[in-house]
Order: sequence, then C-alpha cells, then structure tokens
Amino acid sequence: MNTFLFACIAMLSLLVMACVGFVSLAIRARNMQYWLPAYLFQKRQDRPVRFTPVQPRHIFIAVCDHYEPEWGHPQKAEAIARVDRWCEEYPARFSRFSDSRGQVPQHTFFFPQDQYQPEYLDRLARLCKQGFGDVEIHLHHDNDTAEGLRQKMNDFRKTLYERHGLLRKDPATGEILYSFIHGNWALCNSRPDGRWCGVENEIDVLLETGCYADLTMPSAPSDTQTRIINSIYYAKNLPGKCKSHDAGTLAHVGQTPKRDSLLMIQGPLGLDWNQRKWGFMPGIENSDLHGGRPATISRFRHWLAADVHVAGRPDWTFIKLHTHGAKPGNLETLLGPETEAFHAELRREAARHPEWKYYYVTAWEMAALIHQAEQGNTTPDFEAIHPISHQDSAVPVS
Repeated sequence: MNTFLFACIAMLSLLVMACVGFVSLAIRARNMQYWLPAYLFQKRQDRPVRFTPVQPRHIFIAVCDHYEPEWGHPQKAEAIARVDRWCEEYPARFSRFSDSRGQVPQHTFFFPQDQYQPEYLDRLARLCKQGFGDVEIHLHHDNDTAEGLRQKMNDFRKTLYERHGLLRKDPATGEILYSFIHGNWALCNSRPDGRWCGVENEIDVLLETGCYADLTMPSAPSDTQTRIINSIYYAKNLPGKCKSHDAGTLAHVGQTPKRDSLLMIQGPLGLDWNQRKWGFMPGIENSDLHGGRPATISRFRHWLAADVHVAGRPDWTFIKLHTHGAKPGNLETLLGPETEAFHAELRREAARHPEWKYYYVTAWEMAALIHQAEQGNTTPDFEAIHPISHQDSAVPVS
C-alpha cells in the first residue's frame, strides 16, 4: 500500500471516528441514550391497519397541564391574574371549536399540591364545571418519605374533593380518585442525583392513595426518561430500586390489570427531522406545547405516527400532550392565535380525512377509554363515562 493511500485511509478513519464521537456526545447531551434504542428498534404492537370511514381511526387528544400559577415566584396578585386569564379567555377563544362528538377542546389542570391556595382552585373549578376541562394532581417534592408523600396525597385529594368539588369517588369503595404528574419528572426517585423525590416506592403510595393513572412521561430530554416510549402500560414497584416505571406490562385487549400495578399513559416521543440542529441532528418531538413550539398539524402528524394505543386496538390512538400553561410565554401561546389556528386546521384536516374521528378528552376520560379498549370495545362509549360533574362520577371499569 503506497503512502498516499494509507494516509487517505487513516484520515477517513479519523474523520469517521470524530463523527461517531460527536454524534455520541450529542446523543448524551440530550439524554437520548435512554430512549433512542426503543425508538429505533421497538417492534410494532400490531399489524398496520387500513382505516376507512367504515373502520375509522379514533383519535383521543388530552392536554395535561403542569399548571403552576406561582411559576417564577410572582406576587399573589399576579398568580391570581394568570388563573383569571385562563378562566376568562379559554371559553371565549375555544368554545367555537368542537370535535367529532361535538365536544369543545378540553384542558386538564394538574395542580401542584405544593402551590395550593383556595383562590386558584375555586376559579379553576368554575371553569371545569362550565365544561372546559378537569383538575388532577401534580406534585413537586424533594428528599421526601413514603409517609410524607402518603399524607400529602391524602390531604390534598380530600381538599380538592370536599372544599372545591373536584375529583371523583369510587362508588364501590368511597375512595377519592385522582391521576398524577410528578414535578421535575422525577417519578419513583428517577433522577440519577436523587433530587426532587426521595420515594423509591412511589407507585405503591400512589396506588394506596387512590391514583388511577400516571401521565408524567415523556420527560425527554430529561435524564428521568424511561426506556419504554410511546406506550400505554402498567408498572409496579420494584423493591429497592429507583425508576420502577422503566419496565412494565403493555395494556392489552382482554387483559385485566393487576391491583399492584399503576396505569402509565405516555405521550408521543420521537425524532423530528424538520427541526434540525446544526443542519443534520434531528430535533426531539416530546409532545410539549410551549412558547415557540405550539400545536401544529405538522406536529399532529408526528403524534399520530407515534401510534400510542392499547395492544390489540390499533384503531384507537391516544395522544397525551403536556405543557406548563401558567408560565409566561406559554400562556400567550396556549391562549393565543397559534392554538386557535391549530384547532381550525385540525377541523379542516379531519374533513379531508373521513377515516378519522377525533375527540378532545380529559385525563379521566382517556383512562376510561383505555379501559374500554382493554375490555374489547370496538367503538368508544362516551355515554358510559360520566360527564365532567364531580362528586358523583364512577371509576372507569378495569
């Protein structure tokens, strides 16, 4: 081999190694090593389905808001003004839109226990009772204990139910029920540094205190992101381990959930080649709605492609989105013309796709529909789900 050829091969090898190293660093900088293998190699749960108006694709869309009026530590008057803006502008802007069943856009406010003030919840309860959404539980905590968490959840669900007429009771047991999003994404003490939780057996405590579903994921680009992505599954506590929800059993038609397992409803997560960094690295589509990244039909197609569904029911697609709706910047986007434009375009897009039926749902309704899919329903039965009237609704059958 002559010297010139050898030098070319050596230079090419170094260039390849440098590119591989750069890509590897870029992947780890965004914590993609946790979920990228699943994205690239995860097998389809079901065979592709050809949708038609006779056999439509039922699409359920839930916006789950980490709703924090005190984000950024504003004065109390400013925090109340944020809530008031939601209560005034949301009906004014979005009551003119409706889905395939005639329902207006729904918004689920996951309110943080650690920011509780009755003035906020009184206002949100009135908005929800007008038919525009629902309230569930959010929590930020650090260096906590199982007993501390248990007391927080029991006290807060009782306050929401008894003081504000929110949440629901299981008619069989009388237990107050709620769904959950973990603050700082750190469910089951999943941060590598151990911050912002402290409770490894968090799933058990949530189940003990009436939690019917967790909707924390996806958390990418956080290092709390699970290996499981784009899935509806059941996770149970793994004694002595953090991040128990990193593994689980897929929800499946004909399957009866085990009592020691918590329903995990994930939002879409994937690569977005239309949002590139440095010209060649794809962006991350993590179903987060925020200022500068509103809902669009282009993103909606990514959410559809993630194909989140109950195994054996591929014609029911669940799109769980998340946001921080009380944060300045996000608030302007979510209550602004960009979001109005999305709902208008979604209506036009659905008219172009007669094989689609799309539905605005709350977190409660999404969980109930998941259980309907598990039970073998071929058509969603909204009549079987009690409307958004609190203190008299039934638990989804599981």
